[in-house]
Amino acid sequence: MSEKVLVGGVGMIPFSKPGASPSYTDMGADAVRRALADAGIGYELVQQAYVGYVYGDSTCGQTALYEVGMTGIPVVNVNNNCSTGSTALYMARQAVALGDADCVLALGFEQMQAGALKSHWDDRPPTRARFQPVVQQLTGDVEGLPNALRSFGGAGREHMQKYGTKMEAFAAIRAKASRHASNNPLALFKNVVSTEDVMNDKVMWPGVMTRLMACPPTCGAAAALIVSERFAKKHNLRTDVQILAQAMTTDPVESFDPPSMIAYVGGYMARAAAKKVYEQAGVGPEDIKVCELHDCFAHNELLTYEALGSCPTGEAEKFIMDGDNTYGGKVVTNPSGGLLSKGHPLGATGLAQCYELTNQLRGTADKRQVEGAKLALQHNLGLGGACVVTLYGKN
Repeated sequence: MSEKVLVGGVGMIPFSKPGASPSYTDMGADAVRRALADAGIGYELVQQAYVGYVYGDSTCGQTALYEVGMTGIPVVNVNNNCSTGSTALYMARQAVALGDADCVLALGFEQMQAGALKSHWDDRPPTRARFQPVVQQLTGDVEGLPNALRSFGGAGREHMQKYGTKMEAFAAIRAKASRHASNNPLALFKNVVSTEDVMNDKVMWPGVMTRLMACPPTCGAAAALIVSERFAKKHNLRTDVQILAQAMTTDPVESFDPPSMIAYVGGYMARAAAKKVYEQAGVGPEDIKVCELHDCFAHNELLTYEALGSCPTGEAEKFIMDGDNTYGGKVVTNPSGGLLSKGHPLGATGLAQCYELTNQLRGTADKRQVEGAKLALQHNLGLGGACVVTLYGKN
């Protein structure tokens, strides 16, 4: 990256249940206003905008932004499944790094419906239709489950079968998420649950998953202002959080051949993106003290520990049981509560992660603060597929 890229301001609204939120126009505009207020600048200084959402009509991005201002700037709408928010961030960072703009807005929002994720189109092939035989081959003994649960549950089961991982490891992840979320005023679920509570919850897949191990559909919005160093200095913005490295990957052949559910749900994408980021920044996973990763299911959090190099392959259960994924351990993972407790409004998730890590590096995360954090890692995954890994540094 030729230009130093900074996070000049961040904004996020509290996440809420479907049916209980404002409209996406109000949520998006609110998040933008909060980011502008955090940066201390007006909307007229924003030169470009990238707006992410999954469920919405064309130009919803403009519709939300017009509530803030109508300045004629380029607005690009982004849809990359669950990695939509970080894809908008990726594009905003590129624009600044390449010198095309000095102040770029990345916004993500989602006004979701209750229930499992589903396609709203039934007259055309679904995404990944070509690779559905992999899922059928490896999870054909289970029918009637939503696709996401079947995919990530199948990946978790594969880890259990391959490495002897116990279901309690996934339950411990969910319990940890609840403890973290209890200190996050913007999280949806703040009630603390124990490992036993999670194990005793409604069974979704016998021996593999209970209901609490899956993140809920939620509504929300988050935004970030990505700026050049010269812009920040000119307008007296904060300069303490820098994007040091970033990578986006899509599926290689190995995601589907040889058949593996761990690979199918993004294992190869995550490993490749993390490797690129570490190489760009000249650091290793041992240097990371705080991380926000894509825990759409507790199973994926466990798998992602290994993909990001937080622990060796096959040793994630030990990593969890030793407390290395929380305060006092090696990497404080999802101090926000993650998707499991904070919620997962698809288009907003990646930028909500940016919000959390920016506050961690600023030292403004209150009770969630990870002491001495100088590097912060973000992992955001969307099946279909795309994975974005971002490394922030204290400037």
